Amino acid sequence: MRAEDRGGAEFEDRLVIATPEGVDLDLRLAGLGSRLIASLLDLLIRIAVFLALAVLLLRGSAEATGGLGAAVLSVVLFLLLFGYDVFFETRASGRTPGKRRAGLRVVLADGRPVTFTASALRTVLRLVDFLPGAYLAGAVSILVTPRNQRLGDLAAGTLVVREGTSRPVATTVAQPSPAAVEGWDAGGVSAEDLATVRRFLARRDELTPTARTRLAGTLAEALRARVQAPDASADDERFLEQVVAAKAARD
Repeated sequence: MRAEDRGGAEFEDRLVIATPEGVDLDLRLAGLGSRLIASLLDLLIRIAVFLALAVLLLRGSAEATGGLGAAVLSVVLFLLLFGYDVFFETRASGRTPGKRRAGLRVVLADGRPVTFTASALRTVLRLVDFLPGAYLAGAVSILVTPRNQRLGDLAAGTLVVREGTSRPVATTVAQPSPAAVEGWDAGGVSAEDLATVRRFLARRDELTPTARTRLAGTLAEALRARVQAPDASADDERFLEQVVAAKAARD
């Protein structure tokens, strides 16, 4: 039971992620164009910082600096290439200055904030994305992958989304009373399965009768063996409602 991908009506890609809390996150994925703009802005910032420091450190004679300026610039260049993205992505909610300006942010594939390890991995693998030149491998990967991920994103398990699009999708589920699930044990139902069931129950009225019956049956069949209940013979939708209630009572 996975997150649901869907294409928007406009020229955009959307991704709905089911969280363990039973709330769906609706994300709008960043495309190649907006990511290119963000990368160019960050590149200009890197170049400006490097040139400014180069002027300050190397304007004196080589004898006066003793080669220290060149050594410092080498360290600065390394940090700009490999530390810049990691620093801002982990300290500024997934946003480098360029991404902030372009309205983008980096998140983990499940919608959570990006971690240091994931940011570092996607940054290092940018070297592969540049192959064979001009960011070609990365651009092709963004265009052909379902979630607009470059190779570094695929390895790190990250997504680049548009700012302000991690909004919850309302999922109101009517639950049976606690007495109706007394003696039930839904401990074998995973958080991901629970989120999927909640999403179905919240949206079942939008489905055709045939699709609703079929999907309820599929979900119930997958979960009946994992639930211990005094009487689990209710119809499929009622059973799913009881599973949600039993899980809530257990937690």
